[in-house]
Amino acid sequence: MTSRERVTRAVNHQIPDRVPIDLGGLKASSIAAIAYDKLKRKLGIATPTKVIDARFMIAALEEAVLRRLHADVVPLDLSCVLPLSRPDSEWIPRRLFDGTNVLFPPDTRIAEDAAGNWILLNADGSPTTFQMPKGGYYFDDTSFNRGDRIDPQKFQPVSDISDEHLALLRHYGRALYRDTDYAILGWGFGVCFLGLSLITDRSSNVTQGLTDEWMMMLMTEKETCHEMMNRSVEATIQCLKLVHEAVGDWVFAWGIAADDSGTQRGEFVRPELWAEMIKPHYKKLCDWIHAHTKWKVFLHCCGSIYNLIPHFIEAGIDILNPVQTSAANMEPARLKKEFGDRIVFWGGGCDTQSVLGKAKPEEIRQHVKERLRIFSPGGGYVFNQIHNIQANVSPENILAMFDAAYELGAYA
Repeated sequence: MTSRERVTRAVNHQIPDRVPIDLGGLKASSIAAIAYDKLKRKLGIATPTKVIDARFMIAALEEAVLRRLHADVVPLDLSCVLPLSRPDSEWIPRRLFDGTNVLFPPDTRIAEDAAGNWILLNADGSPTTFQMPKGGYYFDDTSFNRGDRIDPQKFQPVSDISDEHLALLRHYGRALYRDTDYAILGWGFGVCFLGLSLITDRSSNVTQGLTDEWMMMLMTEKETCHEMMNRSVEATIQCLKLVHEAVGDWVFAWGIAADDSGTQRGEFVRPELWAEMIKPHYKKLCDWIHAHTKWKVFLHCCGSIYNLIPHFIEAGIDILNPVQTSAANMEPARLKKEFGDRIVFWGGGCDTQSVLGKAKPEEIRQHVKERLRIFSPGGGYVFNQIHNIQANVSPENILAMFDAAYELGAYA
């Protein structure tokens, strides 16, 4: 069975030959560049490590690594395609704080202040709000909840894609579809209705970086919020019409939102408020995709979101990631029993908070075995660790996780 066939069966709640495996199908299922570079050296792969997204400091994954880890999914994401389409000679070498040598995407500009902190710069040389403290691992966005009040008139979500970018998506997607047997996951041009994710482009974020105010507006200025979210959905639909014309059914699913809705202990907003204010707009977008394409609808949503999952399903979400089982009310067996026949769980395969970076390889193997025992019956499951593999995870632990998923994930 090919990777594409395997994933297609899994996301249709059918049983494939084994549980599909994902690493890097989206920017929240990937691996930190530092951990990736160490893994490559462990495997005897000497190629330069590329940082595909400076904000997240995650790696651009290579074929040799994907094959070794038995991965079944690759992304089709314009924000990744753009730098990868540029020649290697244009990538920018830089040494990270821990001594790892990497290549940053062309046109990346990084300044260093007097204290040794790094600051991402705009094309004109002005500072962005993304800063990495000296000795750090990520560029943190310092703009949240800073600035003036939300101005609905300033919210202008992207509703068009240039012919050049569409041609690039088409070219890249065609090559992935014809030259590989990977399942292709599309991403980009989505919505963000709580504002707590950086995967979705900020221009399409209704909160304008003022998440606290937006959450109050959901209760006090409901008509305005509905109007803004409706504009966001309409803009996304216009973009996805163009994307579908460009790549058609080469992708099996499209990521419509990275919209973190939970904390470690519970949902950010009352489920009843989420259902009243946000659910209708998700449903409108999901309904359009299901009516006009063969794509599944993919949602990335972190945290304790147990009480929102029924609303996700009713809105039309087909696939949920990262399945943060370390959060309250997100026990794997409970999730599978209550929702496993109605939504695909993409993730939850290894706890990155307390297991992957701290346990021994054999403990990780047993942990993965237990997760597979819970999530795999009946299909409807794709293995992935919970969110990105962090910089401190050893190659031995990474290999233990993926080898266990491959060796123990076979269906009888």
